[in-house]
Amino acid sequence: MVRNFVKKALQEDVGRGDLFRLVSKSRRVQAKIISKDEGILAGVDYVKALCKIEKIRYEFLKKDGDSIKKGDKIVILEGKSNKILMCERTILDLLQHASGIATNVNSYKQELKGAKVKLLDTRKTRPHLRIFEKYAVRCGGGSNHRMGLDDCLMLKDTHLKTIDDLKAFIDNARYKLPYTTKIEVECESIEDAKYAMECGSDMIMCDNMDIDNIKEVVIFRDKNYPHILIEASGNITKENILKYANTGVDAISSGSLIHQATWLDFSMKLL
Repeated sequence: MVRNFVKKALQEDVGRGDLFRLVSKSRRVQAKIISKDEGILAGVDYVKALCKIEKIRYEFLKKDGDSIKKGDKIVILEGKSNKILMCERTILDLLQHASGIATNVNSYKQELKGAKVKLLDTRKTRPHLRIFEKYAVRCGGGSNHRMGLDDCLMLKDTHLKTIDDLKAFIDNARYKLPYTTKIEVECESIEDAKYAMECGSDMIMCDNMDIDNIKEVVIFRDKNYPHILIEASGNITKENILKYANTGVDAISSGSLIHQATWLDFSMKLL
């Protein structure tokens, strides 16, 4: 999957052919990529896959998840000049995009100050980039929520509008879906959360609920349904994330981990 992804990424840039290769003679060269920012590195696995396809030798001096600072050398590349120059932008895009997400995730993790809660991404990803962007989240120390509609049944507010009897719906889902499938229900109030637990959900998402209400949901869960997981979501910021973590929830999810990330700046230089 990674191999196919990087091949398509390169093809998008090369199109019908790199014009520079038509007018230049290739030579054996070395190149380095340096960081012009501070943050967390990600994208190494993808760059390695691309280099293997294009027969470019690489020596990474940093690995996915490593802290980097301005001026750090990330990788040394060696191969035909035309190959390296053809791949330059794709390699940099992979590293910069992934590292931006990893760095953003890590900044949220730092605010949690060691709290025992999972930091989750969402499905708010760019089309065709979900696997790549969720990989970057893991590099930054976060965890993935569901990858898509096929690995967990989540009943959001829009789904619930189509359901007349939640208990009967969940019972039917248990019968029809694979045995290992989890069911999560999005709740906007304490009453909704209690009802969803009583109906047999595996997970409760406290969506846009204030901190005091989430605490009440957790207390009710602990007393009556200790096996159910509780997730907080909505309006989570770096300034308030620790307060949400201290409510006793099991996980906190935020789309901003990905869609508010800013690329890091890297540069390639021939040696």
